Amino acid sequence: MAKKESKSKKQGKPRVHNELKGFEVSIDTFGELKSNLPIEKLNSFLNENVDDKKLAEREDYDAMKKSKKKK
Repeated sequence: MAKKESKSKKQGKPRVHNELKGFEVSIDTFGELKSNLPIEKLNSFLNENVDDKKLAEREDYDAMKKSKKKK
């Protein structure tokens, strides 16, 4: 049986949000994540732009989202 040819993947840089330009993540030989962006900045970006799926079940989630956006 003949092997299927694997599709070559482009090794270019992926598209990122304008606030995260230059953001790179790598994994070293010990399995640790290495990043060129401070974790605090990344967490604040995620808090502003990503909805929390675990909190979506709460009844007061919409009120929490509105108060967070006003800050």
